[in-house]
Amino acid sequence: MGSVTESVDVNVDVSTAYNQWTQFEDFPRFMSNVERIVQKDDTHLHWIVKVGPVTREFDATITEQHPDERIAWASDDGPKHAGVVTFHRLDEGRARVTAQMDIDPEGFVEQVGDKLGVLSNRVQSDMQQFKSFIESRGGTETGAYRGDVDRPS
Repeated sequence: MGSVTESVDVNVDVSTAYNQWTQFEDFPRFMSNVERIVQKDDTHLHWIVKVGPVTREFDATITEQHPDERIAWASDDGPKHAGVVTFHRLDEGRARVTAQMDIDPEGFVEQVGDKLGVLSNRVQSDMQQFKSFIESRGGTETGAYRGDVDRPS
């Protein structure tokens, strides 16, 4: 299983960064391998991703979500995928966003890519694209979800 942790400091307040991250259907605007995300309800997402010539679809469940702090998820089917994104206030107008992901690559293409460090490079690039995206919006997000989701017991 491939694991990756990447952080980016953004020049927006922590609430703006968090609010934007809750807009899952906007992920294709800053995540290069994400073709589409459909949010079915507050905790269920359908992902369509493309890695090289391979397209994968899977469902994921948000397992924990606390405004301005963290969002955690795990795939329900398809490629094994789980992670957490945390948000940390650096000062009045800056925040650190950290993504930690575990992905079990499926198929030959994904396994080779994982061994070559493609996953880590992709996440690092996507975090930089998130920074550019949110900062280019002048401190405003495209929407917000402020609900709490507690980790199942």
